Amino acid sequence: MALNLAESLCSISTKATAADWREAIRLSGDGLVAGGATTDEYTDQMIAAVVEHGPYIVIAPGIALAHARPSDAVLHGGLSWVSLKTPVEFGHPKNDPVTLVIGLAAVDHTTHIDVLKAVAGVLSDKAVRARLEAATTDDEVRTILGEAASAS
Repeated sequence: MALNLAESLCSISTKATAADWREAIRLSGDGLVAGGATTDEYTDQMIAAVVEHGPYIVIAPGIALAHARPSDAVLHGGLSWVSLKTPVEFGHPKNDPVTLVIGLAAVDHTTHIDVLKAVAGVLSDKAVRARLEAATTDDEVRTILGEAASAS
């Protein structure tokens, strides 16, 4: 059975404002912290990963999957969803600018891969992606993701 992203969401922020990629990642980390999935240290680890490895987290045009290695800063698995009012540049040569930052806290590598598959499955559907990009409330995002999970 496919992972239901709607059930994994700790927090949702739509049309958020970020001055740069660091602030966009911090918003996604704040959502993970607010949902009890991680500590603030994990947010710092997500930013440090991009500083060290570059914008590899920009996994598709307009989409960043902010994450770091599983660590003691991950209390339990979860996701945060941050759609940005104004896109930000992460420095990716093909997939910038970013309008959606999904924060991922995983307790192990297997969970990380399962979430990647679920995200790819949902966001590869152009109609679903367009509805998600237009969503302005938490409930809208959860409903669309829930419907996408039911359809798969």
